[in-house]
Amino acid sequence: MAAALELSLLDRQLDRDPRAARAVLARAREQLECGLGELRDLARGIHPTVLTERGLEAALAALVQRAPLPVDLCFVVPDRLDPTIEAAAYFLVSEALTNVAKHPQADAVRVDITATDGTLAVTIADNGVGRADPANGSGLRGLVDRVTAVGGRLEVGSPPAEGTRLCAHLPMSVLGTLGGD
Repeated sequence: MAAALELSLLDRQLDRDPRAARAVLARAREQLECGLGELRDLARGIHPTVLTERGLEAALAALVQRAPLPVDLCFVVPDRLDPTIEAAAYFLVSEALTNVAKHPQADAVRVDITATDGTLAVTIADNGVGRADPANGSGLRGLVDRVTAVGGRLEVGSPPAEGTRLCAHLPMSVLGTLGGD
């Protein structure tokens, strides 16, 4: 709403005071960026219907179709998983793809999802410049938090000039890992 008001003011000032109009434009831009950030935060918390109705594979297929860069998805999981684990894996991939898209050095991503011995392995690897560090920036720290919240662990490998590789190991069920019966 504030951005809309700023843009109305900008429209009135554009011809008579271009310098003031630039300041109004800068404020409107900041307000729009703030609003977009709030929308992204909200969207991260929204559970996609396709995930609930059709499962992780279908949800990830839809996600990679919308990705701003090519994503090669390999999904080898025989059955539906615990809904909490499916959600954690989905949002892990979603947030990782968002992080990759923020850094234009990468132009392709591979996502591998496999299930063995009670563990869901989720690997996201890009061909960017590497040097990602969970200690610097909230993006990777958020991914670590998401994975550990369900009793999993996340490994980050990001050597310079070799891209970034995230490897999450999630329990196939949260029962027992979060104090459940």
